[in-house]
Amino acid sequence: MRRTPAPRNASARRAIGMSAALLCSLALVAPVSAHPGSDPDPSKQKKHVDAQIDKLRDDLADTNADLANAYIALRTTQGRLPGAQSALTQAQAAASRAETANAIAAQELEVSQANETKAQDELAATSKEIRDSRGQVAQFAAQIYQEQGFGELDMAMTSTSPQQFADRIALIGTVMDLQGQSMVKLATAKASQTAQEDHLSALRADSEKAKRKAEASLAAANAARDKATAAKAALDALAAQQAQQAAAVKAQSVAENARLAAAQVESDRLSAVIKARAAAALRRAKIRAAANAKAKAEAAARAARNKKKPSSSGSTGGSSGGSSGGSSGGSPSSGGPLSAPTTLGWISSEFGMRLHPIQHIWKLHSGRDYAAPCGTPIKAAAPGVVIESGYNPGYGNRVIVDHGVIGGVHLTTTYNHLQRIRTHGGRVSRGTVVGYEGSTGNSNGCHLHFEVYEDGTFVDPRNYL
Repeated sequence: MRRTPAPRNASARRAIGMSAALLCSLALVAPVSAHPGSDPDPSKQKKHVDAQIDKLRDDLADTNADLANAYIALRTTQGRLPGAQSALTQAQAAASRAETANAIAAQELEVSQANETKAQDELAATSKEIRDSRGQVAQFAAQIYQEQGFGELDMAMTSTSPQQFADRIALIGTVMDLQGQSMVKLATAKASQTAQEDHLSALRADSEKAKRKAEASLAAANAARDKATAAKAALDALAAQQAQQAAAVKAQSVAENARLAAAQVESDRLSAVIKARAAAALRRAKIRAAANAKAKAEAAARAARNKKKPSSSGSTGGSSGGSSGGSSGGSPSSGGPLSAPTTLGWISSEFGMRLHPIQHIWKLHSGRDYAAPCGTPIKAAAPGVVIESGYNPGYGNRVIVDHGVIGGVHLTTTYNHLQRIRTHGGRVSRGTVVGYEGSTGNSNGCHLHFEVYEDGTFVDPRNYL
């Protein structure tokens, strides 16, 4: 449990502490912004967050479970925000690259389709030229057929004059030249047509390839946009979750302040009870010590007087006056007058001032925490009397044992957060099972909060173990 110490002037410090706690609790839950430039490895990031959460659980062992769980949930979400922001940044960059690739692919497709259209137009023109040339050749052949030959002898035999003969010979040459040109043009056009058809096939293949590439690029761009949208939605969801969790932590922090105030009242009450018992025990011990000292002095005086009497008295001093009547617990042994309440598990938190991870104020951790499985037997640290046992909202199931005056000081031990109390009153011996380790009251996991009071004031249990 988080409790302020009970020394003098503690009330003023507690009032200041409670106000500071409330102010700090309002500031601690401000949303943690993600770092856009961070690009953590997800597995390493998870291990780091998990390690922080484990430490938090130890630090919050004596904090109310509702507040601790709300804060741990908030810190877990905050730990995931940088990764979500990094995922969004990467998805947006990938979407931008995909958009660029899609634009380039669309341009390449447009160029390929334009080249294909141009080649188709050129092939159509060549095909028209071939058709025209073929028409000319066919017309020429039909004319010759209709005129039943067009040889030089026929032209000469039918000529009526030398001039007519010469003109007909020239005409024959011209016609033959035209026929040759038409045939050459036709052959050239056919060769060009074949080349153009091959070129067009290649362009069509390029266009089909560019089309497939454009389709793939468009699909990739759409997928990248969808991924970026999903990453943005995930980040927004985390931010909303963080806001809700921060509000829950605020509310629980206010409730925790009320619980701490109640716990402080209980701590003050118990401290007053123990101080009163300690004062009474010390007075009794002082009276016993004075009586013992007086008895020893009287015994010494009698022994001195006896030495002056004749030896025939038959006595050498006899008894020294009985028991010395020392303190109820005797002098502390070299190993300490108290035993550890359990030897199982580990020490999860030592006695001393520490910074509360939620409220960011320094508070005294007034005992020593033993972390072991719930149900572990908890034993009395020394002989004594059970002066209180029962449930307390802050301490949970608790047993308080008064050990009397040991080594000149009055010692009391408390055993807190027990799962179940076994010893409800009466005297106990060292090692008597007083209860079983649990997580009741202001607790966030199985552990024993073990306290030692010296004359009614908290002290480090290690001083007496």
